[in-house]
Amino acid sequence: MELVGVRVEMPSSSPIALLREVGGDRRVLPIFIGAPEATAIAFAIEDVATPRPMTHDLFREVLDDLGVSVEKITVTELRDGVFHAELELNARDGVHTISSRPSDAIALAARTGSPIFASEAVLTDASYLEDEVVSTDDGVEPEEVVEEFREFLDSVNPEDFGA
Repeated sequence: MELVGVRVEMPSSSPIALLREVGGDRRVLPIFIGAPEATAIAFAIEDVATPRPMTHDLFREVLDDLGVSVEKITVTELRDGVFHAELELNARDGVHTISSRPSDAIALAARTGSPIFASEAVLTDASYLEDEVVSTDDGVEPEEVVEEFREFLDSVNPEDFGA
């Protein structure tokens, strides 16, 4: 999977992380995430430096300092409408698999360049084909969605996340 980016879903104004299959049918997997996680992912994509490390930057630094690499992240399942993910970490004593929220896993992968995967079951249940038109009854144009997310990003300052 590749991280396409984050956007705001209308009319709820809920942030979504968008993943897309690199090969095959190029299915797109939208994952609803929280606003702070959307900001963390967007900052990583845009290589925004914050005055103090954000949580995912801190976690990356801790892993680096301990000699642990993030081998991959996988969106493993969709249970009761909630996505689940796992981090696969490679440490001196072997491979460790850690349960994670997909938003945190994606934010970490965006910082480490680690590959992102999704299980076939998740893709079957929750993805759509890239060329499918996703109908909306709200009449909002895609450009408006992008503009609203830009406004959201413009209103957030790196200092909002520093302590």
